[in-house]
Amino acid sequence: MPLVNRVLIPEEQINLESGYVETGTIDEKRAEATRRLAVRELLRQRAKQIGIETQDRLDAAIDELLDREVPVPEADEAACRRYFESNRDRFRSPREIEMRHILLAAAPDDAEGRTAARDRADELVAALQADPDRFDELAAAHSRCPSAERGGHLGLVGRGQTVPELENVVLRLPAGLAERPIETRYGFHVVEVLARSGGEPLDYDDVRLMIADYLRERSWRRAVSQYLQVLIADAEISGIDLEADASPLMQ
Repeated sequence: MPLVNRVLIPEEQINLESGYVETGTIDEKRAEATRRLAVRELLRQRAKQIGIETQDRLDAAIDELLDREVPVPEADEAACRRYFESNRDRFRSPREIEMRHILLAAAPDDAEGRTAARDRADELVAALQADPDRFDELAAAHSRCPSAERGGHLGLVGRGQTVPELENVVLRLPAGLAERPIETRYGFHVVEVLARSGGEPLDYDDVRLMIADYLRERSWRRAVSQYLQVLIADAEISGIDLEADASPLMQ
């Protein structure tokens, strides 16, 4: 029976909260849901203890509590500058490529179909290495993407515009035909990068506010984690596997 300072976490709340846990088995989702609810109950009790009204406004009460008891200083100029100098390669203009592809489609659970698609994709790469001018022709004949009608042309592709397993590879490729097909959930892609843009280093003034926001958020999460550890250490908790590092529970 999950109890936080002798207050029961109701079963119906656990079942409801489990629906918001995205990954894990049923038991793992229930355990995570119970941990989240336990942290909220700890925060509710603390808010009530210091005179913050929680009835019908728990989320607002928790925000008010943390604002009072977890002060986080703004990142100063020196801290922002140090972070920029130590992480310069992170601060670049968005990368984009102009590309075309041929999709040899195969379902993720079709092992035989995926083997055949990979073999056919290898054959198409070899054919295009021998005669690059055939891309439009081969895309029209073999691609199972609507772009086949345009010679496989996808236009400009940037981060977040296609499936991660494709973009994580193509955004790093040099211009030209990729030497090997790229595997995604949809099958195998024969890819040609026509042009690249972006990736230029940004100046400090362009990213100063973004760095300040990031450093403040990082400091806030660390401070909240430490604050929760104190509440957990002082609480009477039973029936709940509440780890000391409770920051991931702050959803």
